[in-house]
Amino acid sequence: MAGTASVTTPDGRTLAIHLAGDPGGRAVVVHHGTPGAGPLYRRHAEAAAARGLRLIGYDRPGYGGSDRHRGRAVADAAGDVAAILDALGVERFATWGASGGGPHALACAALLGERCAVAVTVAGVAPFSAEGLDWSAGMGEDNVAEFAAAVAGEAVLGDFLAAHLPALREIRGADLVGAMRSLLSEVDAQALTDTLGDHLAAQFRLGLAPGPGGWIDDDLAFVADWGFPLDAVAAPVQIWQGPHDLMVPEAHGRWLGAHVPGADLRLAPQDGHVSLLETRMPAILDAIARYTF
Repeated sequence: MAGTASVTTPDGRTLAIHLAGDPGGRAVVVHHGTPGAGPLYRRHAEAAAARGLRLIGYDRPGYGGSDRHRGRAVADAAGDVAAILDALGVERFATWGASGGGPHALACAALLGERCAVAVTVAGVAPFSAEGLDWSAGMGEDNVAEFAAAVAGEAVLGDFLAAHLPALREIRGADLVGAMRSLLSEVDAQALTDTLGDHLAAQFRLGLAPGPGGWIDDDLAFVADWGFPLDAVAAPVQIWQGPHDLMVPEAHGRWLGAHVPGADLRLAPQDGHVSLLETRMPAILDAIARYTF
């Protein structure tokens, strides 16, 4: 049901991949949040297996076991995903991305043509240059400071993240609420007291083990041009967003819902950011499973 492997990209980089769910099922590529890594949440894997879906996670470049790709754009995720699918012998696939993974799922929907059957973003950020969106409004103070550092450039951002790195490389689930307090609504704090907190802490530890490179490159990519226009998205897209979200405020989801062609915006009124990963994943997997791929 689960396993790990590695894939070599056409330019010679190594990508670490993580497999779970139904090993003979239809392929669903999962893009992890920022910072993080690709190991898949046990409850998601079990739910996917019950629906005949195979989950394929991967460590984005610079995280975990994947080589860094300095200067990467969000769009570069599409090429990495294509390399993974080719290595696994997969032609058509679905994808979802949570939080910082959301833009990378949209890149696949925009750039991989009919190969991508459907994409889902779960509390994913909108483009930094989104017209009519006050991008940082409503974010917790830690995120406001982090992205201000990203706008100032790699040197400033690297110094900022270096102050947070030692704690996150050792963090445990029980420590997450205290460490992320400015970014957590009450519903999200509650969600992190369960096994989800242990899973996300393990993703942080693995993702940041080689250093902050992946985190730096994610943040710089978010505040730069993503490398593709949203109107290039041809695959069906579902966008999930909760109003109790201090990491990626609800306005981001609403903006994406209005600007991604044909997007199906799903607002979850009781949810925040990470709580969506517990409460809404069965519905998300049901929606994915309805497509042919």
